Amino acid sequence: MRTAVVVGAGMSGLAAAGALARSGWRVLLLERAERVAAPPTAVVLWPNGQRALAALDPDGGWSAVWSPLPDGGVRRPDGQWLVAPHVRPGTGPAPAAVHLEDLYDALIAGLGDGVEIRTGFEVTTVVAGEGRRPAVGDGRTVIEADLVVGADGIDSRVRAAVAPEAVALGAGLAAWQAVIPGFRVPDLPGFVGGETLGSGYRFVAIPLGPLRGGVYWVATAAGAARPESPATQLTLLRRWFAGWHEPIGALLAATRPEELIPQGVRELRPLPRAYGFRSGPGGVVLIGDAAHAMPHHLGQGACLAFEDAATLRSLAAGVASGGDLGAAVEEYSRLRRPRTTTVIRQNRRMSAVVQARGRLALRARDAALNHMRPRILGRTLDPVTDWSPPD
Repeated sequence: MRTAVVVGAGMSGLAAAGALARSGWRVLLLERAERVAAPPTAVVLWPNGQRALAALDPDGGWSAVWSPLPDGGVRRPDGQWLVAPHVRPGTGPAPAAVHLEDLYDALIAGLGDGVEIRTGFEVTTVVAGEGRRPAVGDGRTVIEADLVVGADGIDSRVRAAVAPEAVALGAGLAAWQAVIPGFRVPDLPGFVGGETLGSGYRFVAIPLGPLRGGVYWVATAAGAARPESPATQLTLLRRWFAGWHEPIGALLAATRPEELIPQGVRELRPLPRAYGFRSGPGGVVLIGDAAHAMPHHLGQGACLAFEDAATLRSLAAGVASGGDLGAAVEEYSRLRRPRTTTVIRQNRRMSAVVQARGRLALRARDAALNHMRPRILGRTLDPVTDWSPPD
């Protein structure tokens, strides 16, 4: 039986571990924290991410945990429509919102008995290279396997060992997320969510549907991460977005400091030269943010991570008990790197829209957005959202 070590028990690590186990692998899932826990926030899954999850676990009951999103349109801070709500162009189902706690529960339930979880294990060393069987260690214990999967996020220790050229850099903006629980959501008649663009500021509000209720919101602002406490940052957000159309003020007023998740937004520049590396009889692969962390302008981070896991499952299933694992590792890189490069290119185009600042830039953005937005969400994103798992 083939063996795999998956480093990191976030979304991509859980998805990859479960998929490998269902393909006949014996899997060890390592997590540096003392327990596997979801951040108290939410995520949007586009059709490509939904298809990836369905391929990873056809019996996962995914549609029970997410809620389809109507198009809420795009507004200016004064409430004027930049892009009125419309039927989404492109193919496939609508994007869907899911609370991360519900998504983690489903991913953990899909691990089965073929996955051993070891918490409190921080990988500090990675062994890889020609003639060397892949291994990871924490300074006390070394664990060898046929395959090492680096799912350990933007500051990946696995990536640092096999692709040190990829560096995490600031993307020029800070972000804040929060989920307001259903019992504290203010009265919002007709609320379907939506996006508002200002001068260097953005606010997105998303209803979480009937399963859990509540509202998920994301705010971004140009600049670096703030050093203040969450309570002070929430006060700043209320000041910055004061005067913006409702329900933005009501949502910020209903948010508590302990619900706020601030972050400095970073990205990998350049991308790793490859996502799969032969090592002895097996290899090392990178998935999720360890491979292609990017700003969340298009909401594709989680979707690409699930695509990675679904592609890895498809390739690894054929070598579960034999075959050339090294060739499968290289094929994974051949399939995934061009794909993520395309998405990142589109993400950077969107960045120019949502981060516009200055009177002339804003005037040009507002004038162009009615034409640009449908194109970005339609023909331009079709190659992104129409992705299907490999056979």
